Amino acid sequence: MKVLVVDDQWPMRLLVKVNLESEVVQVLEAENGAEAVELAVRELPDVILLDVMMPGMDGFEVAETLAAHPSTSHIPIVFLSARADYASQARGLSIGAGDYITKPFNPTNLLATIERLLGDLEAGRLDELRAKKLEKLQTLFKLADLEEPGPSVRRDAPPAPPAA
Repeated sequence: MKVLVVDDQWPMRLLVKVNLESEVVQVLEAENGAEAVELAVRELPDVILLDVMMPGMDGFEVAETLAAHPSTSHIPIVFLSARADYASQARGLSIGAGDYITKPFNPTNLLATIERLLGDLEAGRLDELRAKKLEKLQTLFKLADLEEPGPSVRRDAPPAPPAA
C-alpha cells in the first residue's frame, strides 16, 4: 500500500511514517500543497493523509485540486488537522475526504483507519458514510446554537451534504 503524508511539520510526517512503515506500508512525504499535488499525480498513492493548515496552498485547496484532476480524483483523503471546529470538519468531508481526524491523535490507529477507508471505498459505501458524518456535524452545529450564550464552538455554518 502506498500512502502520501502531507504536513508542513516534519515531526508530524515522521510520526506518521514511523507508525505506518512499521506495518509494511510505503510512505511518500510532501511538506507543502504544491509538492503534494505533484507527488499525487506522479505516484498515485492509495490514500492521502493531509494536513489542513499549511503555508501557501492549504489542505482544502490541495483536496479540491486533486478532486478535479482526472488521475487523482479517486484517491481517498483523510484530513489530519489541529482544526477541530465543526465547520472545518464539514468542509473537509464536503470536499470529498473519507475522514477527518483531529490532532492530537493516536498514530497507532492510522493503519486501521486507512484499511477501513479503503474497504468502504471498495464496497461502494464511502459516499454514504461521508454523507452520514456530514449530517451528524450539522446536528452538532444546531445543538451548539442552542447552548448558553458564550464563545461559539464553530465559525460558520457547515456545508450541506452532497446530493445523493
